[in-house]
Amino acid sequence: MFPPKTLFSPGKFSKMHPKCPCCGQSFEPEPGYYFGAMFVSYALNTALFVSVWVALNVLLGDFSTTTMVVSIVIMAILLLSIIFRLSRSIWINIFIGYEGPCDQIPHKEGFR
Repeated sequence: MFPPKTLFSPGKFSKMHPKCPCCGQSFEPEPGYYFGAMFVSYALNTALFVSVWVALNVLLGDFSTTTMVVSIVIMAILLLSIIFRLSRSIWINIFIGYEGPCDQIPHKEGFR
């Protein structure tokens, strides 16, 4: 779905291939398709925030609100590109099934 070596490139982590190089499936079936991926991203970020809160409780016991907010913001920024890509991947897989590696997909004319 995503070009190689762009995960941690600030201007390129959101770039996607227009189509699957193996089967030709469009990665943007319609305009605004990934609007729903925001809800997946929201769920992933909520899990991240709760995880940071639990980790702070276990490691520090007593901590300030500032410590919690700063920790959450740092983790959210560090994991931004991963959560962005993961939420888009989850969203497209809800509606379009994964067919497997390229060598296991039936050959479609014009691809591979």
